[in-house]
Amino acid sequence: MDIGQIQGSGIGGRVTKQDILGFIDKGSSFDSQSGRAATGSLAQNGPHSVRPSAGGQVVPMSVMRKKIAEHMVLSKRTSAHVYSVFEVNYSKVDQIRKAKKDDYERAGAKLTYTSFIATVIVDCLRRHKTINASIDGDNIVYHHEINLGIAVALENGLIVPVVKGAGEKNILGLSRAIQDVADRARAKKLNPEEVHDGTFTITNPGNFGAQFGLPIINQPQVAILGVGTIEKRPVVIDDAIGIRLMGFLTLGYDHRLVDGAVADQFMADVKKGIEHFDPAQV
Repeated sequence: MDIGQIQGSGIGGRVTKQDILGFIDKGSSFDSQSGRAATGSLAQNGPHSVRPSAGGQVVPMSVMRKKIAEHMVLSKRTSAHVYSVFEVNYSKVDQIRKAKKDDYERAGAKLTYTSFIATVIVDCLRRHKTINASIDGDNIVYHHEINLGIAVALENGLIVPVVKGAGEKNILGLSRAIQDVADRARAKKLNPEEVHDGTFTITNPGNFGAQFGLPIINQPQVAILGVGTIEKRPVVIDDAIGIRLMGFLTLGYDHRLVDGAVADQFMADVKKGIEHFDPAQV
């Protein structure tokens, strides 16, 4: 059996396990030239040690990767995903952060842009209860608590620890809680209950330079916020060009429950809350 004949159906022509099994099924049981059993080499080395002609190697998914894959496919099949993208001026937030970050470090917390975004999100979720809801069959569940999921990238996947009772915390409390769950997620020290019962999720593809992302909703929630990279850009200010610290925010929402007008009103409030952040809150 010449494994170089296998046509890969994966990304970039990569050979998948299904390609190999399909090749075995469609091909004869014997090699046409040698008359030996075609599956002999596979049986000897195992399907995961096959090295296709493209130089790749077929390996099994980790348990975490399987769970992520199942969860993402389930979400795409379940929710009617729609997206709204807003551009936000972070200049005022940046000024406040620079003035207060040393005080926060002395208090054992990091004052990041995520701290400000999370604070504004919590405030807006109180006023836009549909965004903090979930769908249960034919019923809508409007959650009293705001449990904020914070997506954390790991070496081999993604995990979303949840800051429970985020609606009861000020910006210092949120900063500490976000830093705590993120650190323990990377150290694999989270308790099982700390990745459940989220009502809204924030993910930050901007950490890696993405202008914005189109994140998949974390079921059974109905919305997720993607934070794009925050950087200085030229903008028009009173018919003049100025330099401001700008970034995109993307709201992914489930159109089964959340209409475009509701999503955009929520995002307009988020934009306003960030651009006019009250320094007295810090």
